[in-house]
Amino acid sequence: MMIAQRLYEGVELGDEGSVGLITYMRTDSVRVSPDALTEVREAIESTYGKDFLPEKPNEYKSRKAAQEAHEAIRPSSVARHPDEIKKYLQEDEYKVYKLIWQRFVASQMTPAVFDQTSIDIEAKAASESFTFRVTGSVLKFEGFLKVYEESKDAKDEEDEALKHKLPALEVGQKLTLRELKPEQHFTEPPPRYTQASLIKELEEKGIGRPSTYATIVGTILNREYVNEDESKRLRPTRLGLLVTDLLVGSFPDILNVEFTAGMEDELDKIEEGTENWVTAIRNFYKPFEKDLAEAEKSMPSVKGEGQKTDLVCDKCGSPMVIKWGRNGEFLACSSYPECENTKNFVYTEDGSIKIDEPEAPKEPCPKCGKALAVRFSKFGKFIGCTGYPDCDYKQSSKAPPRSIGMVCPDCGKGDVQERRSRRGKPFFGCNRYPECKFATWDPPILEPCPDCDAKYLVEKVTKRDGRFRKCVQPGCNYREAMEEAEAVNA
Repeated sequence: MMIAQRLYEGVELGDEGSVGLITYMRTDSVRVSPDALTEVREAIESTYGKDFLPEKPNEYKSRKAAQEAHEAIRPSSVARHPDEIKKYLQEDEYKVYKLIWQRFVASQMTPAVFDQTSIDIEAKAASESFTFRVTGSVLKFEGFLKVYEESKDAKDEEDEALKHKLPALEVGQKLTLRELKPEQHFTEPPPRYTQASLIKELEEKGIGRPSTYATIVGTILNREYVNEDESKRLRPTRLGLLVTDLLVGSFPDILNVEFTAGMEDELDKIEEGTENWVTAIRNFYKPFEKDLAEAEKSMPSVKGEGQKTDLVCDKCGSPMVIKWGRNGEFLACSSYPECENTKNFVYTEDGSIKIDEPEAPKEPCPKCGKALAVRFSKFGKFIGCTGYPDCDYKQSSKAPPRSIGMVCPDCGKGDVQERRSRRGKPFFGCNRYPECKFATWDPPILEPCPDCDAKYLVEKVTKRDGRFRKCVQPGCNYREAMEEAEAVNA
């Protein structure tokens, strides 16, 4: 939403000056002005041909209570092709603008045409004959797919789509058996939500508005109710499951999809003037007031009492409980504040917990001679003196910075080292900090950019483009595959 806000407010486009590239983005309207329709239809016909232009503009039906005060989210002018203004945009701005431009143009093009096809493949083995059948579609006319094809959410969805895309074949054509896979398939549960599929589900259920989706997803991630796994799927944390169980158990009338979507409808009716807001609030608050009073009495206070475990405090013998702090879950003595013993723990594969006590350093404190111990703070793990607060000696337990053998391109004196941020993310910076502020997230390469005056390049790796190097200067589009660059150097 912040990137779209910048595109809406205006971006410097050279001699044109500051130009607002998109229309207002906090809307779910699909209405398009006549001037914009005329412009996009002319662009489609001149660029792709008459076959891609429908006889009359495509019209779409807005969902109930859409924010029709604004137009649909679209480019302010289709004439500003994303690739032509790319040099003026940051990478994320270009991606968002390109997405909006492509979707708008595609929305006014003719549909794609597929032939629904069933293919029977006869195979003979010795004296027996077998018939294999596959049913799917063959693309006959690209239509709007010439401009935009919606990406799939996950690998399993891509695989499913590929199964139904067939090559063009002819009757009687001989096929070569490359591989035979005897596989058995079972019904699988639906995949977990990604950020995109969660927003799509909220939209279909009538929950939220375009301006609130980013906040919803940001809240559940920042509060660690869910985490993203390697495949970008949202998996609930134990905290998220606990909060959900407590709230749904105490407020079943409110924490459900029907109530949320129904409340959206009521607010729309109040806005339209067809329902009295006092009556609507009274109908909501009366039952909620009773549930709230009951929850104050019966809902367990997990923050104060904690979740009971089978572990025992090694200092006083009281049971240990799981509590939640700013850095996540930890074990605490149930006799707090009389006993302030706390421990870190980890979950085992079977779901049980065990205390996670890192091995304490053997050497004594170099400052006072007392024993050292591993401690934890909001910035992570560190080694500190057991004589604190009388002795404030501490050292980080992180690995020391590693030199990459490169002279700092900013100051020309320091050594560039691989370091870690407070949150543990690796980055590269000058060892003369704070005198020199050079830092980059990507591995730097001490070679000047051939297209501009940048002193160094950076190395990046993506699934789509593989390993490549690119310029760090805003507005410079230099990039080159690492294999090609290494071959030229060799």
